[in-house]
Amino acid sequence: MFLYNLTLQRATGISFAIHGNFSGTKQQEIVVSRGKILELLRPDPNTGKVHTLLTVEVFGVIRSLMAFRLTGGTKDYIVVGSDSGRIVILEYQPSKNMFEKIHQETFGKSGCRRIVPGQFLAVDPKGRAVMISAIEKQKLVYILNRDAAARLTISSPLEAHKANTLVYHVVGVDVGFENPMFACLEMDYEVMGTLSLSGLLTPGDWPTSPSQTVGIIVPGGSDGPSGVLICSENYITYKNFGDQPDIRCPIPRRRNDLDDPERGMIFVCSATHKTKSMFFFLAQTEQGDIFKITLETDEDMVTEIRLKYFDTVPVAAAMCVLKTGFLFVASEFGNHYLYQIAHLGDDDEEPEFSSAMPLEEGDTFFFQPRPLKNLVLVDELDSLSPILFCQIADLANEDTPQLYVACGRGPRSSLRVLRHGLEVSEMAVSELPGNPNAVWTVRRHIEDEFDAYIIVSFVNATLVLSIGETVEEVTDSGFLGTTPTLSCSLLGDDALVQVYPDGIRHIRADKRVNEWKTPGKKTIVKCAVNQRQVVIALTGGELVYFEMDPSGQLNEYTERKEMSADVVCMSLANVPPGEQRSRFLAVGLVDNTVRIISLDPSDCLQPLSMQALPAQPESLCIVEMGGTEKQDELGERGSIGFLYLNIGLQNGVLLRTVLDPVTGDLSDTRTRYLGSRPVKLFRVRMQGQEAVLAMSSRSWLSYSYQSRFHLTPLSYETLEFASGFASEQCPEGIVAISTNTLRILALEKLGAVFNQVAFPLQYTPRKFVIHPESNNLIIIETDHNAYTEATKAQRKQQMAEEMVEAAGEDERELAAEMAAAFLNENLPESIFGAPKAGNGQWASVIRVMNPIQGNTLDLVQLEQNEAAFSVAVCRFSNTGEDWYVLVGVAKDLILNPRSVAGGFVYTYKLVNNGEKLEFLHKTPVEEVPAAIAPFQGRVLIGVGKLLRVYDLGKKKLLRKCENKHIANYISGIQTIGHRVIVSDVQESFIWVRYKRNENQLIIFADDTYPRWVTTASLLDYDTVAGADKFGNICVVRLPPNTNDEVDEDPTGNKALWDRGLLNGASQKAEVIMNYHVGETVLSLQKTTLIPGGSESLVYTTLSGGIGILVPFTSHEDHDFFQHVEMHLRSEHPPLCGRDHLSFRSYYFPVKNVIDGDLCEQFNSMEPNKQKNVSEELDRTPPEVSKKLEDIRTRYAF
Repeated sequence: MFLYNLTLQRATGISFAIHGNFSGTKQQEIVVSRGKILELLRPDPNTGKVHTLLTVEVFGVIRSLMAFRLTGGTKDYIVVGSDSGRIVILEYQPSKNMFEKIHQETFGKSGCRRIVPGQFLAVDPKGRAVMISAIEKQKLVYILNRDAAARLTISSPLEAHKANTLVYHVVGVDVGFENPMFACLEMDYEVMGTLSLSGLLTPGDWPTSPSQTVGIIVPGGSDGPSGVLICSENYITYKNFGDQPDIRCPIPRRRNDLDDPERGMIFVCSATHKTKSMFFFLAQTEQGDIFKITLETDEDMVTEIRLKYFDTVPVAAAMCVLKTGFLFVASEFGNHYLYQIAHLGDDDEEPEFSSAMPLEEGDTFFFQPRPLKNLVLVDELDSLSPILFCQIADLANEDTPQLYVACGRGPRSSLRVLRHGLEVSEMAVSELPGNPNAVWTVRRHIEDEFDAYIIVSFVNATLVLSIGETVEEVTDSGFLGTTPTLSCSLLGDDALVQVYPDGIRHIRADKRVNEWKTPGKKTIVKCAVNQRQVVIALTGGELVYFEMDPSGQLNEYTERKEMSADVVCMSLANVPPGEQRSRFLAVGLVDNTVRIISLDPSDCLQPLSMQALPAQPESLCIVEMGGTEKQDELGERGSIGFLYLNIGLQNGVLLRTVLDPVTGDLSDTRTRYLGSRPVKLFRVRMQGQEAVLAMSSRSWLSYSYQSRFHLTPLSYETLEFASGFASEQCPEGIVAISTNTLRILALEKLGAVFNQVAFPLQYTPRKFVIHPESNNLIIIETDHNAYTEATKAQRKQQMAEEMVEAAGEDERELAAEMAAAFLNENLPESIFGAPKAGNGQWASVIRVMNPIQGNTLDLVQLEQNEAAFSVAVCRFSNTGEDWYVLVGVAKDLILNPRSVAGGFVYTYKLVNNGEKLEFLHKTPVEEVPAAIAPFQGRVLIGVGKLLRVYDLGKKKLLRKCENKHIANYISGIQTIGHRVIVSDVQESFIWVRYKRNENQLIIFADDTYPRWVTTASLLDYDTVAGADKFGNICVVRLPPNTNDEVDEDPTGNKALWDRGLLNGASQKAEVIMNYHVGETVLSLQKTTLIPGGSESLVYTTLSGGIGILVPFTSHEDHDFFQHVEMHLRSEHPPLCGRDHLSFRSYYFPVKNVIDGDLCEQFNSMEPNKQKNVSEELDRTPPEVSKKLEDIRTRYAF
């Protein structure tokens, strides 16, 4: 078995975010790392929407990320510390839209190791040096400079090693143009806790407290006092050289907080903003509160630190303050946000805390959290990270299955329903006085940015609407309103043309009208227009061609062309910039052919090429796509792409063919089935490039995004006709008609594979099951370090009483009012976080949810410290048709050092057609029931490391059978026939056979590798796929000669040599395939993703990625892709210097899997490299990319 790995949705969790001007213009951009992916984002300063410019897989773990610019430079470079044992410096090339590797310096072994640098990066604020440090001992400093040609140069490394120290954080100190200096927060594990300043010359040591977390650079030189701010538990401290005394200020806490009062408070991330005149820091606590920190100075000596509560946002992994006044928050879990900083919080009533205020040691300040005041949310980036569980099923009866994904953490978690498609935002919907049959938009002048008119054609009339603040009907546009319209367009600079069945109307800017009438009884049946040309087809298949001369007059070409059959559709390309005309006309005929006809004056209306079609064409569209932006000599921006002829057939198939720009030949056809109706095609603009909207029973958008073609359905109802639309509110919209309504739509999330609907949950979802009859979901949600609702209310009541008791006689009334206000206030936990209850405190609920509407049908709250870990829905053979839900719950579980007071299995009966849970009984067990699976009319439960069969009784579940020989802890159970496959938490899979007659569970085979299994999925009777917590996926199969008729030998007097191998079972499974995904996989499922597609193995990861493994169907396919992968490994090595083969073999050598993510980078290689690789494979580049596209569309999207 050979598999091919494809990513459907890349990871969405962000581990690092940096900002700067990476493209060298004044625009602020953000570079984020998502585990093994580098991504460049650009927030639009006008709309606040965040656009993705470039995403690159680096096939390595990105451990640190920094931006720097050389002194006096205008462009930021990116320094990456990864697991490759190399420091890599990248530059973004906007013209090619790619990251270029400028330097790659090797200094150590690959892999994430303790003493190989790469974990920490620090940059001298003036861009002269960069330090890369390991967790322990080694630190290297590289000096950066320019050569004569202004290229970046890098020195050989200077070593700053120091033995016996663990590093917490490294920052570059802003010393102006003095010698560069770096501050390292270290713990000396001979003596606890120091902060050392390793300048390139002088190390100096200061003792600090042992719980340091983050250091923040303070601007120096002419801009500020220099030095560092150190954030430790409960305090923030300012330190600097010389006779500057340490200044420290306690971190303020929330007033009346339900958190454990003994718990320390720390800052988890920070951002600096610096202008010519001032600077401030934003630092965020682990509850999500942001404080604005400023320093008061007196002649370069810092006298006090001031903190002021700014706002509360979800806890971030990284924050960036952009020069354009935005705050980018990369959340630790869940969606990421872009806020506009509306106020700097200088003049509000919020109290300011200062280090100069007198406080007892151990005391702190208190503040009151509130909704956003200084920040305004402008954009939200959907993120699935972390995905804890996923099931794929078609519960909504839509033909295409949906992905039901449980994701998020704590009060910000949600159940999301993913559907393949682009999200459509409806800008406006208006009713029309009848059912229109077509719609167009036109501009008044070629220089106009936005459209002026919407023209709607009915069976016997044409309606002209003008676009302004509102859309209203106009009558003086010059259009003929008493006839249906076939097409209209802007002609030349400022004239309009309307084609209707009886003629052509040419409307000049000064409202003069020229008409051309059809000869005799003939009418115009089809037409094609662009900025300078009009082609019409008369009844009987006669073509008439008009072209605009320099004076703006439409001239008919002398000859007419008779086609051999009736014309059913036509298309002209847009006129290329700087040319007089488009050279080709595509004509589709009744006889199932498409012909390309030349419009060049030398051979006008001569046929150039022809393609036969499998069915009659419905519409044609020539577009230029896939171009990279080039600037020509005059500085005009244009894109050089390929010409594609899109052909929509009447049987619902779309063909895309390459049109040769010189000869007009058609080649390299790709087919895709879109739906049951004939396909109509419309040209629209997306992200400044041409795209095609194809309408069948669903609407699809074909567009080029990041050097790959995407054909994605729109998640919207059926549309009938559309046109591109540009206005101020909606620069790249679509205006469409559906029955008797006119709709204005916008597509914002291009490049997204799924659109999602999210339903909020209360705690972290752990697992869910689908009730087969009602299709409802039963979800278990569990949080550690959390209170249940009941405990929360009780704690609040208790604190309110204490407030009243603590007050003196005269303050009683005031205290009672405060207590009442405290009991009434209810800050939403999804924003302000849930109170942290302390170690060993658990909260859980069981929820029954309708997955289509997303409403909760039933909610069962478990008691404090009961944690639900497993759930199953099943029928018992002795109770008939009733469905039961079993939930495995742990009592008083403490994770480290591990202890548990026991567990329960709650049994509920599903009543009201699967909408309500009726409690039956709870069965006490001695360990955590971490896995439950229905089995032959009974149920299998993994209790700790015991595997048991239970049956339903009146007062509790009855134990029928047990096996005690599983090594550590059962984390999952799969059943097929009489076989049970048990996943152990660290010993991979164990195969167990249930013997009904003897009522015994007997182990008959196991795996030879230790694997920390997180999830498993059966592929067939002998084969199981599993994933482990280190990010590997494996497929394990029993050899064909395996015998499961084994007898257990309790007496031990059988032969010694039959005792088993390697302390395990006597028969071993074989490994069929191994593959390192690089992200922890938490769900696996064998399923089909598209109707009529083949089966694939779908996995979801903790970072929010979704991928599939698909089997090859033929040897030549496998051989071809193996060679593609081999050539790409050598021709296009990963960006951060990690070896691709060794990355995919991190824990186990990669076996029988070809990495499609690497193969698909073929499309983003330089054309000459593409040519070299494809020649080695005896193909042409288009053939290679066609193979890549085919295998993707056969299984998924």
